Amino acid sequence: MKAILQRVTRAEVTVGGDSVGAIYQGFLILLGVAQGDDQTEARVLADKIAGLRVFTDPNDKMNLSLADIGGAVLVISNFTLCADCSHGRRPSFIGAARPETAEPLYEFFCERLRQNGVKKVEQGIFGADMQVSLVNDGPVTIEINSKDLKR
Repeated sequence: MKAILQRVTRAEVTVGGDSVGAIYQGFLILLGVAQGDDQTEARVLADKIAGLRVFTDPNDKMNLSLADIGGAVLVISNFTLCADCSHGRRPSFIGAARPETAEPLYEFFCERLRQNGVKKVEQGIFGADMQVSLVNDGPVTIEINSKDLKR
């Protein structure tokens, strides 16, 4: 499971021109579920993100977590994070989990963030054509792969 975190001052996702999720200070998370991912991957990744200290403290040091700042999260499913661009010019998405596997893991990941004390977890619509807008704060953008995390 892969996540791209962007520290934001605001983010919003729309579908068909209608806002379906919006946050202020926190993370916009693009989440890719790969073949072979399971609830362990989702749990480990959500736990890491909930405790990640990348928000600035009064001394302008990245030392605070989402809970410390009362931050929110907007999670967007994004199968294209599982793209294989190693051959040719058109990416292969065969490594992405099928929707019937990916959607429950996406939902589990969001619920796990809530269990970790993230008070506001907004979501896009799984599988929809979404338009995402954000103001990246810093900019701070971090890539995390659950396969690289200690269990």
